[in-house]
Amino acid sequence: MFVDPLWNSTRARELAAQRRPGALIRLGREHRAWTLAVLGGRIGCSPATVSRLERSARIVDLALVHRAALEVGVPRHILVASLAPPSPAAPAATKVTASPRDAEEDPMRRRTLLTATAAAGPVALLTGLDDALANTPAPVGTGPLDARLSCARTLYDKGRHSQLLAALPALIADGRSAAASRQSLDQARLSSVYSLASAVLIKLGSYDRARLTADRARTWAEVSGSPLAAAAAARELAIVLRHQDRHADAQRLMTSAAATVEATGLRTEAAAAAYAQMLCTLAYTAARGGQRADALAMTEEARRAARRLPGTAPAGRLFPISPAAVDLYAVGVHWALGDAGAALDAGKNLRADQFPTAERKARMGTDMARAWWARNRPEQTARALLDAYRASPGEVRNRPAIRSIVDELAERHPRTTGVRELHTAVTRA
Repeated sequence: MFVDPLWNSTRARELAAQRRPGALIRLGREHRAWTLAVLGGRIGCSPATVSRLERSARIVDLALVHRAALEVGVPRHILVASLAPPSPAAPAATKVTASPRDAEEDPMRRRTLLTATAAAGPVALLTGLDDALANTPAPVGTGPLDARLSCARTLYDKGRHSQLLAALPALIADGRSAAASRQSLDQARLSSVYSLASAVLIKLGSYDRARLTADRARTWAEVSGSPLAAAAAARELAIVLRHQDRHADAQRLMTSAAATVEATGLRTEAAAAAYAQMLCTLAYTAARGGQRADALAMTEEARRAARRLPGTAPAGRLFPISPAAVDLYAVGVHWALGDAGAALDAGKNLRADQFPTAERKARMGTDMARAWWARNRPEQTARALLDAYRASPGEVRNRPAIRSIVDELAERHPRTTGVRELHTAVTRA
């Protein structure tokens, strides 16, 4: 296969060795004489996003890096080299300075090194998950699967995305081994493992991987015959489809999933929670597709469905929905419909103590921040994001859409109260 001589150049090799995929993308773009707008148009994002992608030392959206690199012709082996974690010898090399004072006088260099090191971790963990998805590793068998799955959900609820990614390959291996029993409960557990993998991958903006794990979750849910596992898997797949701008497909899938759960008779609280969650996701999906009447109708139906649920969802529930959580979804629905004022009004009575997990507390902050940002209120936006960060740093640091707001706040409103504190917290290693 022909490889452009550019990628055999000293400059390209240096950038790969320095683990700077963004700079490689810029090199390829400039080699093709493309503007930021041209590349942005080809990969579906704004010129500002492309600029941040090229300049950033921290990888926030790995899927976007892959798309951009492919578009400008970066060969796979060059890209993989630039994404690889540092070798064990690298830390020793970074200690070679003229004196401790030299390091103190170059804080930018220290921050760059720290940020680059931090970026390598999630990439390496995603590579490990890729390997587990491509070729299931041998079972680990380090404890009861139910207990480990519960611990993994706790990591998700606390926003500890890197720790969860590290745990998933072994969970997949042991889940696949257990499912060989052909027992429906074991098959439903495996579906739950894949659904959880999809959920964290969606947080990280890795939608291609999330699509794969959501498909596997649906397959094992169908084999198991569990309507709740099927609902959870369908929800994750619908969210992926929505992020891929396939709103109609996502809405059809969620409508069918909600009808299936409703057909169970909703005789248990767990089934009622699943149905309310399906309606919330359906409402937000309709809103993102511009279907205002459907979105508002589904939101009200979700409120009615949630009335029989406790004020705080019990720990460990597959669908941790509550009346307050439905109101939080309403914030997102109104924001997606372009009505930031209604979004702020929907969230005015929400409090962090109404949500049992750090992930939901942080989600309240990020959803309110998006509404404040839409109203061009930078101070309130920064305050809401700081609240979210204090609840769960990963919910702000690892979600590409939220991280973009942080970056834009720092660029456009650097002197606004809270902005510097927020940006420093989010960008530090």
